[in-house]
Amino acid sequence: MPVQVTKICCIGAGYVGGPTCAVIALKCPHIQVTIVDLSQPRIDAWNSEDFELPIYEPGLVDVVKGCRGRNLFFSTDVDKGIKEADLIFVSVNTPTKKSGVGAGYAADLNYVELATRQIASVAESSKIVVEKSTVPCRTAESMRTILEANSKPGCRFDILSNPEFLAEGTAISDLFTPDRVLIGSLQTQEGKDACQSLAEVYSNWVPRERILTVGLWSSELSKLAANAMLAQRISSVNALSAICEATGANIDEVAGAVGFDSRVGPKFLKASVGFGGSCFQKDILNLVYLSESLHLPEVAAYWRQVVDLNEYQKRRFGKRIVDTMFNTITGKRIAVLGFAFKADTGDTRESAAITLIRDFLSERARINVYDPKVPESQIWLDLEEARPDIKLDAIQKQVSICQSAMEACADAEAIVIATEWKEFKEIDWEAVYANMKKPAFVFDGRLLLDAAALTKIGFKVTTIGRPSHIV
Repeated sequence: MPVQVTKICCIGAGYVGGPTCAVIALKCPHIQVTIVDLSQPRIDAWNSEDFELPIYEPGLVDVVKGCRGRNLFFSTDVDKGIKEADLIFVSVNTPTKKSGVGAGYAADLNYVELATRQIASVAESSKIVVEKSTVPCRTAESMRTILEANSKPGCRFDILSNPEFLAEGTAISDLFTPDRVLIGSLQTQEGKDACQSLAEVYSNWVPRERILTVGLWSSELSKLAANAMLAQRISSVNALSAICEATGANIDEVAGAVGFDSRVGPKFLKASVGFGGSCFQKDILNLVYLSESLHLPEVAAYWRQVVDLNEYQKRRFGKRIVDTMFNTITGKRIAVLGFAFKADTGDTRESAAITLIRDFLSERARINVYDPKVPESQIWLDLEEARPDIKLDAIQKQVSICQSAMEACADAEAIVIATEWKEFKEIDWEAVYANMKKPAFVFDGRLLLDAAALTKIGFKVTTIGRPSHIV
C-alpha cells in the first residue's frame, strides 16, 4: 500500500533542493518539509530575518515567506531530519570529476554516496529515498545496494528517481506549472507504491496527466537526454551564427524562419556567446562518459561535439572582439556587462563571461565588470579559478568590479554584453557614448540591443550572428 507522506526531508539546500521543497511546503500545508544542509552559513541565510536568501530566484522570497516557520524549516541537524521523515529527497551537488577515472566527464557521486550512507546509518524506520540530484544512469542501484547493506532490521528503503527540469530565472514558475513531473521506480509492487506516494504529493497542485511514472533507469536517462537535446539546439544555432557572420545572413532572421516549422518550434534557437549554467555541460559530459562506458564511441563523439562547439563559440566571439579592435586590446579598457550565465539568476557556473575575461586577461586588457546580482566575492573566486596561474592580487590590478553599468562603461573603449539582463537595454546609451573613448565599440553577445539605434548614436556595433558591416 502507498505510504501517506506527512514529513519530508531534503538533504541539500542549494539551487534545486531549496526552491523545490519550498514550493512543496507552500502547496502542501499539511506536509512538514525540512531542508537540511551541513553548511551553517547557508542555513543561516535561508533563515535570515530580512530574507537575504543564499540564492537569487524571482519569486522565491515570496514562497519562503509564505510557509517558513509554518511547515517549512531549514536546519543543520541532518540526522533529526532523516529520522523524522517518511520521504527523503537527496539533492546534493554532483559536479564533474576533476581527477581519477572519468576525470573531466563523469559525475562525482561522492556527496550522493555520503548522503546515502548517512540515511542508512541514521534511519530507524522505513523510508522512501528520492534521487533529486542529476545523476548517471543506474545510480539508484548503487544507492539501493548501500542502503540495504547498512540498514537496521525492519528498515525498508524504496528508491525513486525524480529529476528536476528547472530553468534558472524561471524556477518558481516552472515548479508552479511544470511541463511534467517525472517519477521513476522499480517496476515491482513496492516500487509502484512508493511512486504513488510521491505522485500524491505533487497532485496537490500538478494535474495528474502531467505526472509521468516510468521505470527507474528511464527516469535517470531522461534528465540527461532533455538537457543534451536543449544544449544541442543552442550549439546548432550558434554554428549557424558563424555561417551568418561569414555570408551576410542575419541569424535572427534565419532562426525565426526555422522556428516557424511546427516540427522544430522557436524555443532555444537564439544565438549567443554560448550556453552556461550548472546542468548543460555537466550533463552532456556525463552522457559522453556513459556512451564510452557502454562502448558506443560514435555516440560519445556526437555529444562531445555539442560541448566543443559551445567552447568554440566563446573563443570565436572573444577573437572577434580583438580583431575588431585593430588586432590588439592590450592596455585597453573593456566593460563586461553581465557575469551570471544568464539573466534573472546569480549563478555563474560555466558563464561565458568567465571565459571572455580569462582571455582578456591574457591579452593584458583592463576590464570593468558589472552584474546586478552576482556578489563581488563570487566574481573574484571565479576569476581566480579561471586563471590559477595568476595570483589574485595580479588579477585585481587588471579587473575592476563596478556598482553600475554606467560606472563600468565610463572611459571604456569597448562594451561587451555577456548576460541578457533587461536593464542593459534601458541604459542611457547617449550618455555612455559621451563618456567613452572613440571609436566606441559595442559587442552584443546576446542579441539584446538595438544595433541600428546604437549605430545612429555613433557606436561601432558588432552583433553575434551578423557581419560587422551590416546592422
